Amino acid sequence: MNPFVSFFLKILIVTPTAGTVWLVNFVAFDQSFWISSLNATLSAIITYWLSSVYLKRKFLKLHRITGKEYAYIKKNLKEAKPKLFRLQKSLLRIKHIPSLKQRIELIRVTKKIYSLTKREPKRFYKAEQFYFSHLDSAVELAEKYVFLSAQPKKNLELDHSLNESRRLLDQLSKSIEEDLYQVLSDDIDQLNFEIDVAKYSIKNKKDSKINEESWRLK
Repeated sequence: MNPFVSFFLKILIVTPTAGTVWLVNFVAFDQSFWISSLNATLSAIITYWLSSVYLKRKFLKLHRITGKEYAYIKKNLKEAKPKLFRLQKSLLRIKHIPSLKQRIELIRVTKKIYSLTKREPKRFYKAEQFYFSHLDSAVELAEKYVFLSAQPKKNLELDHSLNESRRLLDQLSKSIEEDLYQVLSDDIDQLNFEIDVAKYSIKNKKDSKINEESWRLK
């Protein structure tokens, strides 16, 4: 769940609860202002904790993962975030104009994979190759390219290495695009199923009309 949304929901629960506790203590039980405030604060802390537990359990149930799985996924997403920043920074520093569009698309695809797996953690298992292989390779290759291209003097060997790096980055871009398709594979299958159902429904409707017209002509 989005941290801001989660926090906002907790505040919506905690605020009226704490306010009610304070009023009950101060008015109904004739407690002092400070005792009422203390009890309201304690109730706010307990309510905030309970709502956190409830929202987390609801989130895990919605996405059909365990707490252990979620902790594992969160850990890997946390480690991936600075890598994505490094990749974006390096790709934008490359001064090879013909590959600019491809590099911008690579940034867009990597961000999309990250946002999808963060919003729906179970998708992480379909993106493991991206997080454990392709992302690291892309970061290393892009950073090495930026370093070599910044050297003041170049020779044939260095030019060959830079060309080879661009070629490998192109291959990695295609692999990462395939990673995105893998993350979206269930959605694509579902869409294809809905298309087949729609086609079948349309065909049945047409066949029904043809049969009805044939029957009327008889």
